[in-house]
Amino acid sequence: MKAESWQKKRNYSKVEKDLALAILEDLKNGLDLSTSQREHPKPDGGGFIPKHALVAVYHEMVNSGQWDEDDALLLKIRMKPTRTLSGVTTVTVLTRFHPCPGNCIFCPQEDQMPKSYLRQEPGAMRGLQNNFDPYAQVKNRIGALTAVGHPTDKIELLILGGSFSAYPRDYQEWFVRRCFEAMNEVNPDDLPDFESLQEAQTQNVNAKHRNVGLVIETRPDLVNRNALRWYRYLGVTKVQLGAQSLDDHILKINKRGHTSQETLEATALLRAGGFKVVLHWMPNLLGATPESDREDFKRLWGDGAYCPDELKIYPCQLLENTELYDIWKKGQYQPFSEKTLLDLIADIKTGVPRYCRINRIIRDIPSTYVVEGNKNSSLRQDVQREMTKRGTKCECIRCREIRKQEVTAEKVELKYLVYKPAYAEERFLSFDTPDDHLAGFLRLSLPTDTKMSGIGELENAGIIREVHVYGQSLEVGEDRLGMAQHSGLGTRLLGEAERIAKDAGFKKLAVIAAVGTRGYYADRGYKLGDYYMIKDLD
Repeated sequence: MKAESWQKKRNYSKVEKDLALAILEDLKNGLDLSTSQREHPKPDGGGFIPKHALVAVYHEMVNSGQWDEDDALLLKIRMKPTRTLSGVTTVTVLTRFHPCPGNCIFCPQEDQMPKSYLRQEPGAMRGLQNNFDPYAQVKNRIGALTAVGHPTDKIELLILGGSFSAYPRDYQEWFVRRCFEAMNEVNPDDLPDFESLQEAQTQNVNAKHRNVGLVIETRPDLVNRNALRWYRYLGVTKVQLGAQSLDDHILKINKRGHTSQETLEATALLRAGGFKVVLHWMPNLLGATPESDREDFKRLWGDGAYCPDELKIYPCQLLENTELYDIWKKGQYQPFSEKTLLDLIADIKTGVPRYCRINRIIRDIPSTYVVEGNKNSSLRQDVQREMTKRGTKCECIRCREIRKQEVTAEKVELKYLVYKPAYAEERFLSFDTPDDHLAGFLRLSLPTDTKMSGIGELENAGIIREVHVYGQSLEVGEDRLGMAQHSGLGTRLLGEAERIAKDAGFKKLAVIAAVGTRGYYADRGYKLGDYYMIKDLD
């Protein structure tokens, strides 16, 4: 039975509920979950009471007033706790089909689906099931996450579907507004159609499900000054760019339709606007070899380079209904084997800077779609095992996140990392534990040209592009002993960033605040401008 069904169901059998209550009482008394489930099986060989059922019964008891909230108990029965270990809860939504300006030879197109997305991918499947309606997607996803025990008060909204910037702007605005209305739990039937995006955003500042990050994906050649202002109007804080390769010859023969220089300029422009930058990089494109991909990966880093904040490594996968498939049938393209790909990624991961987070190593494309080459969807885990075997390690943010480890403010050390991407100097401030785990960080950009973005309020301003404190996502206002969130680390990071920016000669500091974080920055002396939260440093 799906988690959503248990959430709605209030007439489960007395036997099921009694078993769930017995298990929950065992957990309160210190027994581990698997042992208690075995001691309280369903009758007649019916298996064990699942986690989502335990969560549903727990919520019923709390909502009825029979039990007090018990965060430690909920933590034991939460399904897939890693979903919120980074401190926020991600909700992914998919836009409807719209023609893409690109003609990439590796990109599939299925009926009804946005370009490059397949109906059997998990996130895409949810979009299709909801007829790509943004309100329904957000509402149902929040409901499903709540049903399995995840806090949903801090939502990072991830809008997928190809090049969002290529969609008509009225559709973009409508789509984002409907997402905010769902986070606000506002019934669309009770509202006039002319409710504005700004009204929905204002309501979200103190809503039950606050938006703490809004992510879109687009092409490098669609990023310009006008787009930056539009992104901020929508509330965007992070942009994913399909770089794919940094080799112009590879880009050309794969028909990407843009150059590596355009990608560099797009990343610099986004950084000048304060956005977090996520690059997609694709090894095994037509014309690439393992050796050329190793060299290409090095081009991401260093002075004057791209230096993305986050990275998605998406090995090119051979799919039917693509131009690349026709090229392969002619014997002119050969996918890397799983072993070749594993060795390649294990090699390059050691060179990822500590300021970057590798979000993914492979897409969730079901193996049944893949014609030839790697079909292993758990490649990331295999790469980690290979690196352990070699005695090497990755120092990216994801590999160092504190996750469940307990931490106190007194047991972390503030560290500084300086690097110089194109047109800026970046300061990565982090709180690290003695065993080199990451409890929190701040990205401070000191632009070499504060007029580059074309946004007036950023002139003479340093920019805080991200403040993130790790640990299991906690409800707003909730404190938990030993957890990094709500332990004052964010405030300390802000204070240090203000000192650095002032010492560097900047007159003010701007924060690219998501709608749901405006109150946090307002409490710390920042005032809302046209697009950013601003604090004078004089």
